[in-house]
Amino acid sequence: MDAMQTMERLVEQLNQYNYHYYTLDQPLVSDKEYDALYDQLTALEAETGIVLPDSPTGRVGGELLKGFEPHRHLAPLWSLDKAQTEEHLINWNNRVIRLIDDYNSKNPDNPLPSPTYVVELKFDGLTLNLTYTDGKLVQASTRGNGVVGEGILAQVKTIKSVPLTIPYREGTIEVQGEGIMNLSVLAKYNETAAEPLKNARNAAAGALRNLNPRTTAERKLNAYFYNVGYSDNIQFTDHRQMMDFLKDNRFKVNTYIEYFDDFTQVMKALGQIQERRDSLDYLIDGAVIKVTDMRTREVLGYTDKFPRWAIAYKFEAEETTTILESVSWNVGRTGKITPLARVEPVELAGVTVQNCTLNNVGDIERKNLKFALGTRVFIRRSNDVIPEILGKVTDEQDGGEIVFPDTCPACGFPLEQRGAHLFCNNRFDCKPQIVTRITHFASRDAMDIETLSDKTAEQLFEELDIHEPADLYEITFEQLVKLERFGEKKANNLLDAINKSKGRDLASFLYALGIPNTGKSTTKVLADHFRDLKAIMSATEEELMQLPDIGGIVAESIVTFFADPFMQAGIHKMLELGVEAKAPEERSPVKDSFFTGKTVVLTGTLHQLSRDEATERLEALGAKVTGSVSKKTDLVIAGEKAGSKLTKAKDLGIPVIEDENEFVRLLTE
Repeated sequence: MDAMQTMERLVEQLNQYNYHYYTLDQPLVSDKEYDALYDQLTALEAETGIVLPDSPTGRVGGELLKGFEPHRHLAPLWSLDKAQTEEHLINWNNRVIRLIDDYNSKNPDNPLPSPTYVVELKFDGLTLNLTYTDGKLVQASTRGNGVVGEGILAQVKTIKSVPLTIPYREGTIEVQGEGIMNLSVLAKYNETAAEPLKNARNAAAGALRNLNPRTTAERKLNAYFYNVGYSDNIQFTDHRQMMDFLKDNRFKVNTYIEYFDDFTQVMKALGQIQERRDSLDYLIDGAVIKVTDMRTREVLGYTDKFPRWAIAYKFEAEETTTILESVSWNVGRTGKITPLARVEPVELAGVTVQNCTLNNVGDIERKNLKFALGTRVFIRRSNDVIPEILGKVTDEQDGGEIVFPDTCPACGFPLEQRGAHLFCNNRFDCKPQIVTRITHFASRDAMDIETLSDKTAEQLFEELDIHEPADLYEITFEQLVKLERFGEKKANNLLDAINKSKGRDLASFLYALGIPNTGKSTTKVLADHFRDLKAIMSATEEELMQLPDIGGIVAESIVTFFADPFMQAGIHKMLELGVEAKAPEERSPVKDSFFTGKTVVLTGTLHQLSRDEATERLEALGAKVTGSVSKKTDLVIAGEKAGSKLTKAKDLGIPVIEDENEFVRLLTE
């Protein structure tokens, strides 16, 4: 009895922690504390031979199933009519108003209220229908044809945001939601997967319709819930009441759900959802608009296929398929060789796509693309960047071979493979490397040498033999005026800009050097901490890893970079020619504030302050602003379209400020 009571207590405690971690994104304990309790429960289950029905140990996936059993839904799961234009949405709303007015004219003693609306995200995953009897999860199924689906209870039990028991215990209910794979989880899974998954939608659907529940568990799926489709004992007056019921019963409800009295507000909200679509950590393919009042829904009823009280507004696809035509190879600043795919032109997210990234040779092999020329491939576009090829539509190696180069496509130097990447080590005489190094060195956030464009850097390389940034400080007026397209004014402007750059601060100089794996925030951390170039150049990995924003890989990159005799010679040459690399000015002591002593990460778009202004204000209050989220981070400020950094902060349990007004208020306290 003591063992059973202990197990019941542990199950209740662990399920409470799971609910706060996976559903509320509010961890109550550390992973270490959770694991200790979980191990204690596992040991007791092994000792007693008893596993309680709602034990979290049942989420790891059981034995291989022989097949899917059909499940007849207690109430139909309806499809939604779809709109892809504003005109279609307006026509739908006009029809809703007309039907309400018609009903009210015939029933003046019991009229329907004026329509109000709820807007929700339309998730791009697999529909789930969960059945609970007396508070226990007794069945889970796919949508199927809307009347009969496939039973997938064992698979769904592996989703940790799905409650195995709920407080409501008065009969049977069916709850609908969407099984998804978060994009950050997909990316992490593909880092080590023998067979990378092509996209998050297929990954979720494939996991839930897999006869091996352990495979489902490995994919670490998530789920959001949005409807009670059947209940034998409870009714709701409106949508808000139903959502409150779901939350009270520990179902994960997405944070985006908006209610409106005016349909023009609905149209505006749809535009805002499209703007923030790329920042979400999961796929959506639109939004769903519903009439909120349940009695009105009942009166409006259904067509043969769709409810009249709801409609889905479909966004333009961010994923599609096209033909992979060819692959070319580009040389970057560090000598890295990057493949660029040419595809058959296709419309995607409002633009015509012809070029796609393939990342590296390792990526090509992992995605089964080595023999993909001339075949159909999946592509995805997000965040207005060049689209990425996700994989072949079929698994057969039935296309032409993508031939990996042995020598540099620019200079002919033999290539070296490091990990998944190919590199050209001819940094002294490989034109693309040299030109991009000089262009980066002269960029605004680096040495800010105005008028030194890509074209000018290429001309200086070809006609004045400028092979490294240090050579810029030896250029003369007489050399420049002899060049094509260089008059006296342009020559003087460039020389003035080069001379002015000598006074740039230490952080800008470090960023200009192009140290691998470092960005502006890291070089600023280095400058603020060491305050001296020589000290940075002689720092050890151990010393560097004590700083925020610097882990083992970054520390190794910095030490390796400054140990290179070529880099040392270039730096000494610049210092001899007058480059100051000035240490940061000593800040006057700051008064204690909410931010004093905290390591802060800014992510997303702020509207009241620019990123640089926010950084300056935070540092003036004694905060350290870094560029990446880690266990050393104390606080994350998340603006609009905050993406993976916000997700990681929540995973690590780091405090987040998502209200910009609150952030500005704290800055001024």
